Amino acid sequence: MTTALRDAGAVGAERSAPPRRRAARAPLALLLAGVASCAVAAIPLVYLVVRVREGGVDAAIDALWRARVLELTLNSVVLAGAVTAACFAIGVPTAWLLTRARLPLRGLWLVLAALPLAIPSYVAAFGWLSTVPTLSGFAGSFLVLATVCTPYVTLPVAAAMRTAEDLESTARTLGRGPVGAFWAVTWPQVAPAAAAGSLLVALYVLSDFGAVAMMRYEALTWAIHASYSASFDRTRAATYALVLVVLAGSVVLGERAARRRAVRRLAGGATAPGEALSVSLGRGTPFAVLALVAVAGVSVGVPVVAMLRRLTESTAAGTAWPDLLAALAGTVLLAVAGAVVAMLLALPIGVLAARYRTRASAALESASYLGHALPGIVVGLSLVFFTRAVVPALYQSAVVVAFAYGVLFLPKAVGAIRTATGAVPTGLEDVARTLGTTAAGVWRRVTIPLAWPGVAAGTLLVALTAMKELPATLMLRPTGVETLATALWSRTAVAAYGEAAPYAVALVLVAAVPAFLLSGAIRTGKGTTAQRAGGETA
Repeated sequence: MTTALRDAGAVGAERSAPPRRRAARAPLALLLAGVASCAVAAIPLVYLVVRVREGGVDAAIDALWRARVLELTLNSVVLAGAVTAACFAIGVPTAWLLTRARLPLRGLWLVLAALPLAIPSYVAAFGWLSTVPTLSGFAGSFLVLATVCTPYVTLPVAAAMRTAEDLESTARTLGRGPVGAFWAVTWPQVAPAAAAGSLLVALYVLSDFGAVAMMRYEALTWAIHASYSASFDRTRAATYALVLVVLAGSVVLGERAARRRAVRRLAGGATAPGEALSVSLGRGTPFAVLALVAVAGVSVGVPVVAMLRRLTESTAAGTAWPDLLAALAGTVLLAVAGAVVAMLLALPIGVLAARYRTRASAALESASYLGHALPGIVVGLSLVFFTRAVVPALYQSAVVVAFAYGVLFLPKAVGAIRTATGAVPTGLEDVARTLGTTAAGVWRRVTIPLAWPGVAAGTLLVALTAMKELPATLMLRPTGVETLATALWSRTAVAAYGEAAPYAVALVLVAAVPAFLLSGAIRTGKGTTAQRAGGETA
């Protein structure tokens, strides 16, 4: 999932993990590789700044101080604030019902709560527009984004509640009622996870392009794409992009601060999940089930039913299966290539973070999270400028698309490698060294085989996340190459919902895999190394 889920929801698991090796000095080669990875990942942002300077400082200031920029910024901030508040108001009670209430089919409700993660915002917008064609503007964008973003609050809070079960049970044995025990013991540990999840919702909304474009809501992402595609105003597009980076960067700083507070507050009292608490709702049970049904119906039911209905129409009219298969192949190939790039860039940083807790490794790890503040449309725009000016031979090539995915999902890859490597018992490495094995041999024979399942799971889930990326793919994909996301976009842009349905269904089916894996890990309250590493990227 997110770093908030890992730190706020799985503290108990991390506390029981094998201790990490602390080295006074990391290998120079590893440090240089980490610096190189961060420098490569920073190319889009650096070139964006260069592009603004080349366009002229006066032109950039003129574009920045226009009333239009203020209007677009306010639109983005208002939408992000409204969606964040809605996700908090829905996600926290939903998490409590999933982890505390005595409900029939509790596992089913948890799966349904996680499924919106498998539905990209533009797919959800497609489902709602094909059902309610008049839906648009702020109301449509708010509805779609709130439904797809709620799991970013629900799942971290549910995971945090799992870690607090023993403490809450103890409080109840000391005479506190369910409500009193929750507010006295559980909420202080859950609140940081809820705050971190809410901040991640705000980041998602600020960086979203598909939903706001389909709903015709004029946010910063929409304006960037319009400036690039319609007038190709490079200075204005780059200026808008820098404003968006500043907003998103502010959210990232807030998310990381909330996550650090969550770890500090949970470290002193959180325990590994014990026997699940269960609160009987009595006559309120039907109302709780009805609420969960309503949440699932709005977030999953409407888009899925709309896709199936349109799919039936498309099948009756005849589906262009060769085009669909070509888009599926293009999606898989580009996503796998991007995941490999992300993992290669993340490898030295993740190993440094897991094995060498120094200031240098911490700085590199923090720098790698720059991708959190680079929405897909910003990376796409900057790489368009970069390739045309520096390496025109790579313009609109698969190499650039894979590199864009690597930059966007580098933080997720770093988290997966860090978790997988950190979970390897250092005692086994020490034993191998005492038996005469060299440092390289220890990594080859002990560390890599034990960490590989987690790294492989992280690679797979990064690839699945890359399959849903829309704006960067739209700007950078090779001419004539379609992915499921771009094919869906091009058809919904002209209201060809029947033709778009097969692509939407195929994309959701592929993207549903990490949601099921995530819900399973949260439901059991624990996981393998692969699950913990994969949890970084959902």
